[in-house]
Amino acid sequence: MSGEDRQSQLAREHKERQAQRAEQATKTKRNTFIGAGAAVVVVVGGLIAATTLLGGGDGEGKPAAASSPAPSETAAEPTASATPSAPVDPSKVSCSYRKDTSGSPAKKVGMPPSKPNLKPKAMTITTNHGDIVIDLATAQAPCTVNSFAFLAKKNFFDNTKCHRLATPENSGLALLQCGDPQAKADGKNPTDGQGSSGYVFDDENLGGIPFTKGTVAMAQPAEAVNQNGSQFWISLGDETAQLGPEYTPFGVVSKGADILDKVYKGGWITNPDDITGDGGSSAPKIPVIIKDVKLT
Repeated sequence: MSGEDRQSQLAREHKERQAQRAEQATKTKRNTFIGAGAAVVVVVGGLIAATTLLGGGDGEGKPAAASSPAPSETAAEPTASATPSAPVDPSKVSCSYRKDTSGSPAKKVGMPPSKPNLKPKAMTITTNHGDIVIDLATAQAPCTVNSFAFLAKKNFFDNTKCHRLATPENSGLALLQCGDPQAKADGKNPTDGQGSSGYVFDDENLGGIPFTKGTVAMAQPAEAVNQNGSQFWISLGDETAQLGPEYTPFGVVSKGADILDKVYKGGWITNPDDITGDGGSSAPKIPVIIKDVKLT
């Protein structure tokens, strides 16, 4: 079987799994609040497969071409907080970054150094709407923060677009996903959510920060481990806390929550050509463009 055929097969299998999960999630949602004890909807499966690194799809299972309505509600102020940094011996911390062999489109700028800088405390993402500041859990996720410091110095994120707005209505989650250097975020590009930095690294701090509103974590292919790259997501609501601890949390939003709320309320654009079939490239109607990223 050729590589292209294998990728097509994986895409089909992924769509079938997501269709089964969506069906189960719909059944669960219909049963919400029926009976005195029903209080929480559990959405089945890891629905954050926006960075599925697959090739072209086979055209099956595409969502209908339509602009979706805005979310019905937003959560309160951020409920997570960055874990206090415990003392870390720099001489004992070493990071390993390796070539991404998935075949995903990449913007290659080299590899981060193996010795991480443990000094960064905050990351400022300057967007077309203003600054979003993230308090970093550097001691708990040193290699993740080191990767962001490296990519920021290389201007990797400059003029990139956040390509995915997940809401309870379209995926059972609430998050904004960014970091794909190839994303167009126009609701038309079939490969949004697949771009990377050309390297991957291992998971860190799993379970260290709950995925409630304000938490920032790494995105990686569904059902994958240790495949972190450049893509990350920001939790926009406590619905995201239902995810299992498979994604590396590395910070919490301390400024710019109003920007995120505005984008969240603006709704999303359904991409009829989303090859993953799971809403992974449901772009926000209010465009979010990253102008610059700095760690301090």
